[in-house]
Formats: sequence, structure tokens, C-alpha cells
Amino acid sequence: MDPRTVVPSSLSLALSDEVRDALDRRAPVVALESTIIAHGLPRPRNLRVAVELEDIVRAAGAVPATVAVLDGTAHIGLGKDQLERVASDQGLRKLGFRDLAPALATGASGATTVSGTAFLAARAGIRVFATGGLGGVHRDWVSHQDESADLRLLARTRITVVCAGVKSILDVPATLQRLETLGVGVLGFRTATFPGFYLTSSGEPLDWTLREPAEVAAVMRAQDALGGPGAALIVANPVPEAEQLDPALHDRVLVDAHEAARAAGVTGQAITPFLLAYFAEHTGGASLEANLAAVRGNVRLAAAIAADWSRHI
Repeated sequence: MDPRTVVPSSLSLALSDEVRDALDRRAPVVALESTIIAHGLPRPRNLRVAVELEDIVRAAGAVPATVAVLDGTAHIGLGKDQLERVASDQGLRKLGFRDLAPALATGASGATTVSGTAFLAARAGIRVFATGGLGGVHRDWVSHQDESADLRLLARTRITVVCAGVKSILDVPATLQRLETLGVGVLGFRTATFPGFYLTSSGEPLDWTLREPAEVAAVMRAQDALGGPGAALIVANPVPEAEQLDPALHDRVLVDAHEAARAAGVTGQAITPFLLAYFAEHTGGASLEANLAAVRGNVRLAAAIAADWSRHI
């Protein structure tokens, strides 16, 4: 059978009415990933957080566009029933950019990671995306050469990503060097050091610090005026110091987590969820609360950036 009779040659995105209307009006839109809902939070709290994050976007005058793939269709903006499905369906896959084509072709369902969300949002015409922390270069890279797909995807996708740095279980200095090599701009928002995901600061210095959302939007416009490769712009927004994980606890658990992973022989794609779960368990849930504090702040900032961006397009 000719595969073209099974898989359409052009697979369109399913935009919610709210998102489509906002894009048509050039109103501010903020993309949100769905992996944190499906795989990053305990049930039923994950649904409450998903609704809360969308409400934060709306309260700032923007439109939320939570991204997921359901039954082979890429959805940009989810309705109530779809959001509940993402939060409750334990069979949902985790979809990065490389997984999108097979998922769409086979009718699969999954929550999108940073790379999957960034690609689909940009293709839909959304310029601002809020998440918790990016993936990056893993520790012991020389031995395992394990690097998140987020980095290369962001090197060729024109989208602004508001995040709390990269996950602190990673090799932060190596990740920053890799972003520089790939030509991905990194801006500190009211910070001169790169955030540490659970921590306000990783201690790594940044070249650029901006203080207002309008300044970030101006950099986005300058990106477009310059032309060149369509790389992303990372806005590194630290978790408030009062809401960060205790640094001494963080450092102790980080050492123990890596030792536990080595003892268990955990490698590859399994390493990140193993380490994050270890953190949640051995900090008594404090790491999860710091993560959520960071995500909330990133969503608020992303909405403010999107609002200023939309006023000048």
C-alpha cells in the first residue's frame, strides 16, 4: 500500500479556538509544555498545577497554549477535557522533537518535552514559551556523551524560552559552553549569574543582564532585524531566593543521587527522571516546591514578555 494513503503528506496543527483567535489578532500567547503535567508531578496535583499555570497566563492578559499530541494530532492549546486527559492518562508517552513524526503517523498520544513543545509552538507562530528548566549536557559527558536534544533544537528554532536555567543535576558550565557554540543567546533576567533550577544561582556568570520584559522583547525584535540562523533566545529567570531549595541540602542530595544512579546502573534517558525522583524523595518534597515556584515565576515573566512583543508586531 502506498504510505501516502495512510499518512497525509501535510499534517496540520490543531489550534484551539482561543489560541487561533489570539494569533489572528496578534494578541500575546505563551506556550506551555505538557511533560510537567503528565510526568513531572504527582496526581491529582498535576491537574491543579496545569490549570493554575494557564490561569497565571490569562491573569497577565495573555493566552495559554499548552501543547500535547493526542491520537496522532498535535494540539496547540488544550480544552478542559484534553487537559484532564493529559493529567490522568498514565499511558501517555514523553515526546521530544524526534518523536513527533512517528507519533503523528501512528496515532500515538504523548506529552511534549521542551524540544517537542518549542518546535510545535514555533511552527504555530508562537514566539514565547515558559518552562521549568532546560535539558543540557550531562555529567561524565566525556564517558557517555549524553546531551539533551533540547540544545540542538533550540539552535535552529526562533522562540524565546523563559526558564530557571538547566536542571542542576546536569553539567551547568558545559551546558553554557555548548549553548555558546550553538549560537543560542542567553539573557539573565535581573541576575548576573545563571540560575541553578532549584537554586537562585548556579554561580556561573552571564554576559547579559536585562531588567524589564520590554527589554527582552526588544532583543527579540533585534534578532529578527539581524536575520541569520533562527536560533532561540533563552531568558534565565531565577527562582526567588526565599523559595529556593536549601543550598546545603541540594549539594548533599546531588552527590548522593549521582552515587545512587551509578550503583543502580542507571544511564541514558532514564538518568534524568531517576535523579529528579531521588531529589523529590530525599528532600521531603522541597525540590518539587522549588521547581513549582520557578515555573510560576517563569510563566508570569513569559506572559509579560509576550504582551510587550505583541504590542510591536
